[in-house]
Amino acid sequence: MDGPTFHLHRGDAVARLRTLPSESIDLVITDPPYESLEKHRAIGTTTRLKHSKASSNDWFEIFPNARFPELFAEVYRVLKRNTHFYLYCDPETMFVAKPLAEEAGFKFWKPIIWDKLAIGMGYHYRARYECILFFEKGKRKLADLGVADILEAKRIMGGYPAEKPPEVSEVLITQSSEKGQIVTDPFMGSGSVGVAAVRNGRSFLGNDLCAEAVEITRGRLLELGGRELAASTVPVQQQGVLL
Repeated sequence: MDGPTFHLHRGDAVARLRTLPSESIDLVITDPPYESLEKHRAIGTTTRLKHSKASSNDWFEIFPNARFPELFAEVYRVLKRNTHFYLYCDPETMFVAKPLAEEAGFKFWKPIIWDKLAIGMGYHYRARYECILFFEKGKRKLADLGVADILEAKRIMGGYPAEKPPEVSEVLITQSSEKGQIVTDPFMGSGSVGVAAVRNGRSFLGNDLCAEAVEITRGRLLELGGRELAASTVPVQQQGVLL
């Protein structure tokens, strides 16, 4: 029996979203390399990424706050009606992203807290959590109203830069989509959202600027039994398969 399908693309996140048909996606979960990462790395308050060069790195380019309006406009366009959008970010970026996503048309519900269960680097009060902003297009009920707004999962140590544990995204996916539906992550990194999607019977569209990220993700999804689609594939959902 064929496993869930996936298609991976390398390129700019907004440019990739612009190639997708309007109202073709069931759920967006993503974690842009937000602008504040550079500031924190420059003063040593966050872990320096692999291959770092001073305060920057060659694994991914920072996505500037100034591009959030075009990103959110495209996310809103490609999402079907009555769907959800989750944005991983730090507390600083939350105050920038929230009003801009609302301007794009999203309803903001609340920040979900990812508790990493161990403190990281920093000054004053050392960081132990990250925010996941919960947005809605239209109106969609969560699968389980009993799930708390604090999700606990150990941070990944020594993995891909800023890698998130799939267990966190699994909660979001099972709460906000159904089996056979399409989940996309335009800043996929090493594919943790894709892993969570394929594990739970969802199809996945992933994108990243980094060639290594694409190859790492491909390997992980194939190992899970995902079925890779050709580059010419467009995301049209029919009986749980991307055609």
